Amino acid sequence: MMQQELVVKIHSGEDSKTQFKSDITNVDSLAAEIVAFSNVRGGTIYVGVDDNGQVSGIPKKETGRINQLISNAASQHIKSPIAVQTVNVSLDNGNIVILIHVPEGLDKPYFDKNGIIWLKNGADKRRINSKEELQRLFQSADLVHADEVPTQADIFKMDTAYFARFLTSYYQQNLPDDAEQLKNLLNNMGLALGNYLNLAGLMLFAKSPQFTKPAFISKAIHFPGNDISVENYLDSEDFEGKIEDQFKGAMAFVLRSLQKRQSGQGVNALGIPEIPKIVFEELIANALVHRDYFVSAPIRLFVYGDRIELISPGHLPNHLTIQKIEAGISNIRNPILASFAFKGILPYRGLGTGIRRALTDWPNISFVDDRDGNQFKVTVFRSHDSKTDNMTQKEVRIKPADLKTTVVSFLKNDPKASYEYLAKLQNVSASTIKRLIQELKNEGKIQRTGSKRGGAWKVLS
Repeated sequence: MMQQELVVKIHSGEDSKTQFKSDITNVDSLAAEIVAFSNVRGGTIYVGVDDNGQVSGIPKKETGRINQLISNAASQHIKSPIAVQTVNVSLDNGNIVILIHVPEGLDKPYFDKNGIIWLKNGADKRRINSKEELQRLFQSADLVHADEVPTQADIFKMDTAYFARFLTSYYQQNLPDDAEQLKNLLNNMGLALGNYLNLAGLMLFAKSPQFTKPAFISKAIHFPGNDISVENYLDSEDFEGKIEDQFKGAMAFVLRSLQKRQSGQGVNALGIPEIPKIVFEELIANALVHRDYFVSAPIRLFVYGDRIELISPGHLPNHLTIQKIEAGISNIRNPILASFAFKGILPYRGLGTGIRRALTDWPNISFVDDRDGNQFKVTVFRSHDSKTDNMTQKEVRIKPADLKTTVVSFLKNDPKASYEYLAKLQNVSASTIKRLIQELKNEGKIQRTGSKRGGAWKVLS
């Protein structure tokens, strides 16, 4: 890395993957920073850069001392040791900036020598101070799954009639009459631990799951326009009950909110939804099966005039990315829920192809993996005969991934291209370009340099 590249990178400031240090004198403090990066997504520590981004550097005679501190911190003050890499960048003043590249850990969670688990929190770090956070960290390391954790609901909270129908339809087996036999069956099926249902058993087969887990519901609102900041709404409903109940409720809400089109049918026909039904079957089923159940928050469904948003608690697990899920690669966060969902409870196949099927039937869908906000948002953009937001049918059928690639290519050649100019080139609305630009920023593919008025876009990957 050259000095000019270093300055451009530092100009963006500190964030969840970048930390500035004017100097290193405390090995324990450095160890805590390395632990915080390794327990999340990795990152880079810039030694010789002030908190305000001033690049002063470190005298070359200090490099031996600092490298020894780095080695001690990474090998002796962290459990388990972490292999970091360093890069020295020479400055015009004769000093150097040391870059410490910290990888995402493969053996999470990591502790400092005092047994403290640190996490990155934006540009800062913080201790884990709750059981839920520790559970999520263990989940990311594949050491525990939320759906296998026991609840306070005993096996008699089962909806036995519903469970009996499931046993008969899928296994051709009758419900045991004896309570001990029922307990053994539930334990063997991975739905209970001893006399208590685990989370999977609760959400799949309990009579009233929300008595035990009140936050695990789905909430839906239909707004009259394209903005959430309004006092009135057209429709609103909360969906409780088992996963199947929530799925059916959310589907009914979406379908009654969509416009229906005649599409060549007779006048007595119900009409065809403006967006294929299968799109929401796939997205809602995925949200219910793959949400993070260590996060006590509801699934949220927002219907606007120009789009429909589905927001799930928890970002994508482990190393899964938006590009991977669009390609059909999956990482099952809740394996017990997933194994039962495709047994007739939901239209879910568990093969990682749901997102691809949704995109095939309706390409104008975008995804945002918000790791700082710990949520995953799917936006399905609507097409209206009135051409809301000047959206054309051609625009609706452009795949977001393809349009992103084109936008990145244009920004490489013309870093100062405006939203309006890019929109005109692609025959899409300026708001669509703004949305894609924001997604590219969130994905770390581009960054803004300089001021809004005189700045430019820099393509990072």
